[in-house]
This record gives sequence, C-alpha cells and structure tokens, in this order.
Amino acid sequence: MNEKSKQKAGFEQALGELETLIEQLESGELSLDQSLKQFKRGVELTRHCQGILDQAQQVVEQLIDPDDESSAVPFESSD
Repeated sequence: MNEKSKQKAGFEQALGELETLIEQLESGELSLDQSLKQFKRGVELTRHCQGILDQAQQVVEQLIDPDDESSAVPFESSD
C-alpha cells in the first residue's frame, strides 16, 4: 500500500471512529469517566485528521499556481 493510500485509509478510519465516539457521547449513556476517556480519544483523532488535511492542503497549494516561482517546490508523488 503506498503512502497516499495509507493516508486515505488512516483518515477514513479515524473519521469513522470519531463519528462513533460522537454518537456515544451524544447518547448520554456513558459514565463521566467513560465520557472523559472518549472525549480525550476524540481530541486525538481530531488532531490526527487535521494533520492529514493540512498535508493535503499543502499539496493543493503547490499545484494551484504553477506560474508562481515561490510555489515551485519539488513535489514527490508517492503513487
């Protein structure tokens, strides 16, 4: 599996887990201790997903303006 596929799988998996955590928290059926643990995990997943999105944004910004010399950064495709 290449890096791009790993990132997509990692993002999709983390997002799915985050959605499940949100449903559990919203249900109101967890104890306070369980809720805090789930909330902590949700913060970790959110940061992970944000990191992947930030990397994707950098790639997009490099590709948007190919005429701008300041954006002419070597891009290594992991296809």
